[in-house]
Amino acid sequence: MAVNAVGRDIPSSIPGYKDDVVLFRGATKRLPKGNRYGKKNRTTFFTKTDKTLPNIKAAIRESGLQSGMTISFHHHLRNGDYVVNMVLDACAEMGIKDLVIFPTALFGIHKHLTKHIQKGVIRQIQGSVNGPIGQLVSEGGMELPVVLRSHGGRPRAVISGDVKIDVAFIAAPTADKYGNLTGACGQSACGSLGYTHTDADYAECVVAITDNLVEYPAPYIQIPQTQVDYVVQVDKIGDPAGIVSGTTRVTRDPMRLLIARYAAKLIESSPYFKEGISFQTGAGGISLATAAYVRDAMRKRGIKGSFGLGGITSFFVDMLEEGLFKQIMDVQSFDLAAVESISRNAAHVEISADWYANPWNAGCMVNMLDTVVLGATEVDRNFNVNVNTESDGALLHGIGGHQDTASGAKLTIITTPLLRGRLPSVVDSVYTVTTPGEVVDAVVTEFGVAINPKRQDLLDAIKPSKDLPLVTIDELAEKAKKIAGEMAPIEYTDRIIGVIEYRDGSVIDVVRQIKKK
Repeated sequence: MAVNAVGRDIPSSIPGYKDDVVLFRGATKRLPKGNRYGKKNRTTFFTKTDKTLPNIKAAIRESGLQSGMTISFHHHLRNGDYVVNMVLDACAEMGIKDLVIFPTALFGIHKHLTKHIQKGVIRQIQGSVNGPIGQLVSEGGMELPVVLRSHGGRPRAVISGDVKIDVAFIAAPTADKYGNLTGACGQSACGSLGYTHTDADYAECVVAITDNLVEYPAPYIQIPQTQVDYVVQVDKIGDPAGIVSGTTRVTRDPMRLLIARYAAKLIESSPYFKEGISFQTGAGGISLATAAYVRDAMRKRGIKGSFGLGGITSFFVDMLEEGLFKQIMDVQSFDLAAVESISRNAAHVEISADWYANPWNAGCMVNMLDTVVLGATEVDRNFNVNVNTESDGALLHGIGGHQDTASGAKLTIITTPLLRGRLPSVVDSVYTVTTPGEVVDAVVTEFGVAINPKRQDLLDAIKPSKDLPLVTIDELAEKAKKIAGEMAPIEYTDRIIGVIEYRDGSVIDVVRQIKKK
């Protein structure tokens, strides 16, 4: 056991993860070594011009998938995805077991996988486990720990060879018979396919599953035929209405709107609110409300931004079309307005997760961000942020781009109510460290704005503002404690059920199994 840079005790060996755990040493301390991983060369039989197969089982057979291998999926259809469940059902029926699944994220719709976990079809999950699968993991329902990575950490792990994808299954809203894919059109259109690019580039075999097989060549090609081995047509790959969830709608709550106003005013008072500003928000209701207030401030001041980034919503589409941004860079389309925009607007650009946030390339997009607004489950006195575990210690959320954007942006703002119900959001020490405090610049609550003391330049810049109630992080923690009282510590066992990687592949924290009450 050793202590990492955020004060967490981390074992030197974690069964089912690594025998030689790399400890988190700081946001910029671990540098890449060696060369990028490559997959085998292949040919499509020179004369074959049709890659379609009759069904998913046929594709599994042709792919060479066997028990014990690693398969990957993407989450652009979010809670409307059908493909993950269909593929795992087919694997179970074919007697394939002990699979490592490597999704960019799982959602409530994937509760269906519980039976495959219990029957041994799935041995491990390396990816976000939102909702019921996360609850199952928290209660000790998987033998091996879940491994969580950020949106940038995931392509880093694949490209550097930490994770080898044997077969990637891509839910493709539109495909042609030779494997050109797009998410921009079709009955299940999801817009950007940004998370699939690394999988398509590096998986040993790539299977596209579509419900819209069109004449060659497909329009708006996002994944080209050079990367796709087989194509399967099914009745439906998902419900695009499931792209929109409760986390992608603007809050209407007056208290949360106040937090959003404070966050927007902080941005407006900062040195970064100027011509050419670049901006990203998270998917939470407060973050999206902040985007709306920033839009109003840009109009008022006559400021035009360079780009909006990340998971793209209708707010960014509107700002692009109004001329408030020159471009929007889209790794994931968060609502149907964004889905529609990417097919018609040349300034609405799809980017891969590697381009978006991988810290181990020649320069990812988050490095060019001026400001980002993110949410949190908990923040502590050292500005460390938890977005993975709930107040009872349950592992119910993924990392997303939290670590990546916080590290890259010049101004990182965390917005959160001081309390959620009767539970404090600003605490002495977070239960799980997701994002280290060294890359967080401000915490905004309804009771005031706390600036990280290391950002004296930011404090100096906003002092003239009369609209921002400045407080310290310690004052917020004490205020929360006074209202909520002392909270009983979470009881947990020694068994590690989750590993939280930092974006560079080091371990920033682990999650232990909660004790049953």
